[in-house]
Amino acid sequence: MDISLLGQLLINGLILGAIYALVAVGLSLIFGVLEIVNFAHGQIFALGAFAMLVLSNWLGLPYVVGVAASGVLIAMVGFLLYESLLKHLKSGEFERGIILTLAIGMILQNALLATVGATPHIIDFPEVYSRIEFLGVGIEQLRLTAAAIALGTLAAVWWLLTRTRFGMAMRALAQNPLAATVVGMNPKRVAGHAVILGMGLTGMAGASLAPLFTVHPLLGVSLLFKAFAIVIIGGLGHIPGAAVAALIVGLAESFAGGLGSTVLQDVVVFGLMIVLLQVKPLGLFGQGVRI
Repeated sequence: MDISLLGQLLINGLILGAIYALVAVGLSLIFGVLEIVNFAHGQIFALGAFAMLVLSNWLGLPYVVGVAASGVLIAMVGFLLYESLLKHLKSGEFERGIILTLAIGMILQNALLATVGATPHIIDFPEVYSRIEFLGVGIEQLRLTAAAIALGTLAAVWWLLTRTRFGMAMRALAQNPLAATVVGMNPKRVAGHAVILGMGLTGMAGASLAPLFTVHPLLGVSLLFKAFAIVIIGGLGHIPGAAVAALIVGLAESFAGGLGSTVLQDVVVFGLMIVLLQVKPLGLFGQGVRI
């Protein structure tokens, strides 16, 4: 077997997993703090991709600036969604949360279809075609930049959650909402911060991957279920678990597609999830927000 091929698949899998981690950590954070399974997460990812399309193709922003700006724009969307809808969910209204986020996702998806149509769009950056050769392995410059952004962002989120009062408040609310309220925290405000951060991360992921694929309103549908698989593998609400599971899924996809067929990629990912649940029903790391 060609060693360079294995090296290529390994690098591609790690890069893809790093970007998946942004989506999964965002989804896990929202679930851990609000106890809401956000079924609109895929459409938020698609919004991030379309934000990148507008910022790059229309406004001419460079890749790194476009990814950061897209994250900020989608975080603002998260703020609006929380203040107008998600804020009014009460503790224990799990089913209502599912229905509400499903409805939000459908509205966002159809709004995109009505606005831009179903025709796929292409974001063209020179870095897509520029490659860096290392030990016989070719890495596209854009993929390398996307991975660097993802890893840097994840490190910043880890620091935020572990070293600041902002992050400690989120963790406290996730672990014991009653105690957090007793000591004077505002649960609504902290939950709003979690939604803003989680959706901002997902918007950045959509913007990061947008130039590597065609952009269309249904872009996030398949990713939504993959993100659920990742957070289930890692453990619902477990932030580091979501990041580790994302890397595992990225590697599984890369090797399944490279050594077998692209048709096998989803089969391998969801098959891995099913097998794991038979052994560890709570995922690799259990449940709950932990750093």
